[in-house]
Amino acid sequence: MIIPNQVKSIIKKLRENGHEAYIVGGCVRDILRGVEPKDWDIATNAKPEEIGKIFLRSYTNNDFGTVTVQTQKTKSKKQKPEIMEIEITPYRIDEKYTDKRHPDKIKWAKTIEQDLSRRDFTVNAMAMEIREILSIETTPLGQIYGKMAGGVYPGKKLEIKIVDLFNSQKDIKNKIIRAVGNAEKRFSEDALRLMRAVRFATSLDSDKVWEIEKETKKAIQKNAHLLSFISKERIRDELMKIIMSPNGAQGIETLRRLGLLKYIIPELEQGFATEQNKHHIYQIYQHNLLSLNYACQKDFSKHVRLAALFHDIAKPRTKEGKGLDSTFYNHEIVGAKMTIQILQNLRFSKKDIEKIVKLVRYHLFYYNVGEVGEASIRRLIREVGPENMEELLQLRMCDRIGSAVPKAEPYKLRHLRYLIEKVSQDPISVKMLKVKGEDVINLLNISPGPKIGQILDILLSGVLNEPKKNKKEYLKKEIKYLGNLKDKEFQKTAQTAREEIRKIETKRDEMTKKKYWIT
Repeated sequence: MIIPNQVKSIIKKLRENGHEAYIVGGCVRDILRGVEPKDWDIATNAKPEEIGKIFLRSYTNNDFGTVTVQTQKTKSKKQKPEIMEIEITPYRIDEKYTDKRHPDKIKWAKTIEQDLSRRDFTVNAMAMEIREILSIETTPLGQIYGKMAGGVYPGKKLEIKIVDLFNSQKDIKNKIIRAVGNAEKRFSEDALRLMRAVRFATSLDSDKVWEIEKETKKAIQKNAHLLSFISKERIRDELMKIIMSPNGAQGIETLRRLGLLKYIIPELEQGFATEQNKHHIYQIYQHNLLSLNYACQKDFSKHVRLAALFHDIAKPRTKEGKGLDSTFYNHEIVGAKMTIQILQNLRFSKKDIEKIVKLVRYHLFYYNVGEVGEASIRRLIREVGPENMEELLQLRMCDRIGSAVPKAEPYKLRHLRYLIEKVSQDPISVKMLKVKGEDVINLLNISPGPKIGQILDILLSGVLNEPKKNKKEYLKKEIKYLGNLKDKEFQKTAQTAREEIRKIETKRDEMTKKKYWIT
């Protein structure tokens, strides 16, 4: 893993000014896993005011002494310099957490070991010390800048030392999430860690959910009620990080098993162990999770993922009857109302709520080839919004796979895609022309009649074949030319034009069908 020069430069400057400096936290975890860190964090024994004097391009806007240093990162000569922000935090010890989120008071620690001991999970509680050292490298044959082979040249290497107090590297190797020190104390300090444990377990690997260590798991279950102390915005952010990971569905199930889901989306749990009817082999909760899982596998948008999770959320409340013949009438309407309440409670934006609610509301749209006409498709597009149609079809695919149907996109769904595109295309019409019927009337000094439409059809056929001809001055000349044609020649030209337009319409329709494998 290449450590950015900006990071090395900051560490070097801190040391030159008599301070310690380590790369810490998630950066170290990611480096050891061979993953490029998204953010870079440095811990030091320097105080905030000392850091500010060393780095003039820096700022601090928090109560924890963190100083953010701004540096320039250039990817290539052609690209503009990119601002890279690196956070430097003094070693600290956190005291009592009255609000279950932030320490009431902090004090500066003296050692990196004290600082690491306050952190949440072992995988985030390591520090990396780096030093550049002079080394002598033996070069491969023929790579000594054209000089004789077999020589040596001086270069710089990084000497790396890992400070690992809690067997963190072993936990990374075994893919285990474990609280630092006393697990109950860690969660009672900051209740958001309850969700962060699930988020890390879910999102660190795309193909595997990490195990949450036994005592850590017990402490989460015991302290799940503390989530009520956390702001809805922070809960929403952690929830979305879980849902947006490839293992989002497993993450939701982990939240349920640990007793956290009932403090986040209790409505989802109402579907647990609730049977459906003869059309479904899965219980409601299982079906919602399997639908979400397909959305995660296909990397669908956050709107589709949430809609997949919520689309049948009202079924427990709308269920009538028992056994194989039970019904869930209007569950999509009730579900849309429930989705509004859930998303508002979690402080989602108005724009996100509107889109997700529409997907839930219309997920039961009916379509069968030959039964549903173009007028019905146009009405569906108006209700859902043309910008939401692709995501509605993706939701239907999630719903199908979540119902154990083998094919996500059968012929009738592809045919629906074709019809949606067909009715959404701009119609081939004389309205596309830069001239109107009144231009023909004025230029030829004739009365309104069939000839006006025939002239416009002739102009349209020419423009469809050569769009660059759709210019007012050119079309006016053509109008004058057509006006001088003898009636027999004019009628023949008009007939040819109509046939050409029909050919173009047919060809466009065939191309749209071919796009969706429709015959």
